[in-house]
Amino acid sequence: MKRNARWLLALVVAAFVPAPAGAPVSAEPRASQVESVDGAAIYNLRCASCHDRSDGRTPSRDTLRGLTAQRILRTLDFGSMMTIAYALRRSEREAVANHLGRRESEPGPRPEAFCANRTVAISAAAGTPVWNGWSPAPDNARHAGAGVARLTAAQVPSLRLAWAFGFEGDTSAFGQPTVIGDQIFVGSAGGVVHALRADTGCLQWTFQAAGPIRSAIVATPFERGHLLLFGDLTGWFYALDAATGSLRWRKRPEEHEAVRLSAPPVVHDGLVLIPVASWEESRALNSDYACCTFRGSLTALRIADGSEAWKTYMVPTPAQRTGTTSTGAAMLGPSGVGIWGSPTIDRTRGRIYVTTGNNYSTPATPMSDALVALDLKGGAVLWSKQVLAQDVYNSSCGSTPKGTSCPEGSGPDFDFGSPAILVAVGGGRELLIAGQKSGMVYAFDPDRRGEIVWQVRVGQGGINGGVMWGMAADRQHVYAATSDVVTIRTATSRSLDPRSGGGLTALRVADGSVVWRATPVPCGDRSPCSPAQSAAVTSIPGVVFSGSLDGHLRAYDSSNGRVIWDVDTARAFTTVNGVTASGGAIDGPGVVVANGLVLVNSGYTRYGGMPGNVLLVFGVR
Repeated sequence: MKRNARWLLALVVAAFVPAPAGAPVSAEPRASQVESVDGAAIYNLRCASCHDRSDGRTPSRDTLRGLTAQRILRTLDFGSMMTIAYALRRSEREAVANHLGRRESEPGPRPEAFCANRTVAISAAAGTPVWNGWSPAPDNARHAGAGVARLTAAQVPSLRLAWAFGFEGDTSAFGQPTVIGDQIFVGSAGGVVHALRADTGCLQWTFQAAGPIRSAIVATPFERGHLLLFGDLTGWFYALDAATGSLRWRKRPEEHEAVRLSAPPVVHDGLVLIPVASWEESRALNSDYACCTFRGSLTALRIADGSEAWKTYMVPTPAQRTGTTSTGAAMLGPSGVGIWGSPTIDRTRGRIYVTTGNNYSTPATPMSDALVALDLKGGAVLWSKQVLAQDVYNSSCGSTPKGTSCPEGSGPDFDFGSPAILVAVGGGRELLIAGQKSGMVYAFDPDRRGEIVWQVRVGQGGINGGVMWGMAADRQHVYAATSDVVTIRTATSRSLDPRSGGGLTALRVADGSVVWRATPVPCGDRSPCSPAQSAAVTSIPGVVFSGSLDGHLRAYDSSNGRVIWDVDTARAFTTVNGVTASGGAIDGPGVVVANGLVLVNSGYTRYGGMPGNVLLVFGVR
């Protein structure tokens, strides 16, 4: 895992998770499934050059042997070593962790973190404030109306920290909370689901998943209670009993090794619809890897037992061999076209809409970088609208020089990372609005097979640029935050450009005209820092919330873009569960507003951002 040493140094504070004492770590049901991988050989090939010659900046092999395998694996999955370990398969990371680490359990949450009464009560009463999944409503507008938010624009400047919850040992915090009345469910980079009381933050139960959880957790009525549905970043999908946290079932919607389930699912008519994406474009950093075979899909599983009802691939045919690289690795295609955003439900038209990613290898296919409409009953593709053809890219294309798996004439990697928003524009007319990493925002006509009605540039765009995670919309405006983060690379390190990126734009829904633009706030002396605003945007009546890689969470007046509230989360916090925690860069799913509370995770190390491991909950006292 050849380096930058700064990333390696942080291994000693990596994520840890409880596991049975003496058990090897594995994402698979049986440890025997990973025993065929030689962890010692992988360590000697990929890791020993740094850790066997430790200069004080990187942990030595002896130091690593003092850690548990669980801690090491979580660091490789989504901790300080994630960027270095991109090229390794999950089974190889497990083998390295088991080779180095101790086969014993980590301590669980402190006893004092738990509630005196651990009863989980999900209210089904009408009028209960609910933010359940990516957005409070199936339109994916990320707008909490007055009945959900229970927070007015006049109250926002008076928001104060109610409580903070620390994720033990993690260096990133990115799981979007689900709020149902007085109940909160949230996942973590360490793969732990937490059931929390909204008023105090005390724990009711925890559940350990196989890998990091970025997806929001979706609660759905089932039998006499509720199930919690979510995926992890190693490709497993789970159904838990909401009352106890016990596992009802788990499945892999795709068998490909590099699958990751990043976006929240949606529930419809007894099915859970799961968007499937992948790490495989990063595997291409390994010159020996046969790139690429993954196909993005939308998979419908039956809520009752996890059995498959239907599946629709975004790449029409399985990959075939197309050639050989200069290192002798097979070249395969077509591939890619993952779905990074939550599906949008259109019950009126009987459709599901998804936005798609780029191809990883040639030949290019027609549903990459596109809006795709599927039949809500059986998943058949009804139509698709591609906004950028021939966008074939994998991570080897970002190497200097380009890696051997980079396709000739590689694309700019301008895929859609955010969902489409279904919004009414008056007169019974609706539009689908989606933001792209190119910096463009598009409005599509759902009644004319996705015909583009308007398009507006809100950012410069780039591999980590433009609209990254998601926009918000109310009846008049759509609000698009811009990433455009710039990374400064040297031979031994990389850092964020404190002068580049960021900004928030309000567009008129009907025609895309610019209502206002809020310029990014400079970083000042803080390091590492970027003004980029890549986190998803959230709105309530009169207010737009947007977080930044500089650690600030800001609330903007939705009529003019003026900042009316600003809190710096990049500091240490006293937590209700007794965990040492601090905030950092804000990235990923962004803010949730429900029942008078504003919830945000702070800390994101990817791309060189400030680490952190805290869930912050604000309210009006």
